[in-house]
Amino acid sequence: MAIWKEAATQRKEDTAAPTEPVTRREPEQRLDLAPPPAPAAYAPPRRSAELDSKESLLTAGLTIEGKIEGAGHIRIAGKFHGDVNVRGNLAIEPGAKLVGGVTAETVTVGGELDGNITNAAKVELLESGVLTGDLKAGSLTVAAGSRMRGRVEFGWDDEAAPTSGRKSNLKMESGSAS
Repeated sequence: MAIWKEAATQRKEDTAAPTEPVTRREPEQRLDLAPPPAPAAYAPPRRSAELDSKESLLTAGLTIEGKIEGAGHIRIAGKFHGDVNVRGNLAIEPGAKLVGGVTAETVTVGGELDGNITNAAKVELLESGVLTGDLKAGSLTVAAGSRMRGRVEFGWDDEAAPTSGRKSNLKMESGSAS
């Protein structure tokens, strides 16, 4: 208990007898104040290359007809009629619809795509995704509940891909077995 009492008495002594006068500290604080930096002098923090990429958005309720080409990422939440050819990612949001061909690095289908996907490195069909058309990609991820109607090729590089003229040993028949 003696330790606590000594500490309490030291605190009272410290507050009662300051080492420097108060008037002396006030002018020093005023001299240290500087005006805020000008907006032009502000440098934003550096971001990674992935965040620096540009993304264009077609919002819900918007319908556009035409063609999209270029570099960057595209996110469609509305309706688009036309081909999309981008060096970047394409995301079709749930509730959105794209009618046309698609060429992109990564394609994520959460809405409806009525057209072919060609030369994509990665395609992802989300639970709400609907694809009506052919698909050719390096990898394919299909979520339960998604739907697709068309021809699919994935996991093949261009040299190892089978040619369309090659005959397959696989036969598909409908009807009853005899």
